[in-house]
Amino acid sequence: MGKLTMADIARQAGVGKSTVSRYFNNGYVSDEARTKISKVVQKTGFEPSVAAQNLRLKETHTIGIIAPTMTSVVTGRQLTAMDETLREAGYSCIIITTNHHPEREIAAIEYLRSLRLDGVILIATTIGKELEALQKSSEVPFLVVGQEFESGTSIVYDDYRAGKEVGQYARRMGHEDIVYLGVTEKDEAVGRLRKQGVFDGLKQDGETVKIADMRETSFSYEDARVLTEQILDEHVPTLIICATDKIALGACKAIQERGLRVPEDVSLIGFGGYEAGSLLTPSLTSVHFQNHEAGVLAARTLISMIHGVPVGRMQLVGYTFDKGGSVLDRRAQAEDRADSDGEKTQED
Repeated sequence: MGKLTMADIARQAGVGKSTVSRYFNNGYVSDEARTKISKVVQKTGFEPSVAAQNLRLKETHTIGIIAPTMTSVVTGRQLTAMDETLREAGYSCIIITTNHHPEREIAAIEYLRSLRLDGVILIATTIGKELEALQKSSEVPFLVVGQEFESGTSIVYDDYRAGKEVGQYARRMGHEDIVYLGVTEKDEAVGRLRKQGVFDGLKQDGETVKIADMRETSFSYEDARVLTEQILDEHVPTLIICATDKIALGACKAIQERGLRVPEDVSLIGFGGYEAGSLLTPSLTSVHFQNHEAGVLAARTLISMIHGVPVGRMQLVGYTFDKGGSVLDRRAQAEDRADSDGEKTQED
């Protein structure tokens, strides 16, 4: 009997494996399915081995972390800070990546909860109803990083204010022909709030700014490079604002391959503060989010939740705006040109 698996129980009960997982993790299961599973469990005496071991312990000193990717600079900084902080407090980590697939996030959460870990941190890409339902049925402390989670506890970046500062800066620098390269609005933080902040910053004080285009891409460097090539086929904007530094690096590559110069021909702004941006010539103008601080805060917040210490429902992480050399001051350039023309007129 001990060799039985959840898949065996699911097959005998005529339900899905995920339903069996939720059953053992006290998640939502219909009355009909619960009755079927219960009968099979009673008949076989089945008990998940890992869960059975962990149930005998008050704490496992293990934390589950779910991340969208391992290749992102931002996520890498967060994970490193979380792992270091948790280890210092005596916890080990199990990390699962989802490749930006929301359905994999749900499956990962259900799996980690079945292990009876002390807590779970989700670096989220989206927040859906299924995630909210899991939160409400969970007895395991659960923390979301990167997206506001109304049904639970979250740590978020100040995406709107950062975006607005970028928009205001672009306006002050005299840019009137701008392309914004964003990501899907299913990503509330990066896809919607960051973009909305940029647009509101551009439109402030009633000044007219021409948004030449708003294009949606993925988080991929290569997709951003290809999309920028398509944009340059249509026209050359004075400024491209990118939702992430990786997108900005892809755009920069496409600009340079056309023989165009940054910032003289096309200015460029990103979000993320990647080290790679500082290696460009000129260095990339970018919003630097405090990713390490966010990771430390996430770890400490989850530890507080585990021990029943009250925490804020939503905690905001700050940023700095690093003004590199990738944005041309077109307003100053126009003033210099006007002064030069005036001097020539006087000479004539």
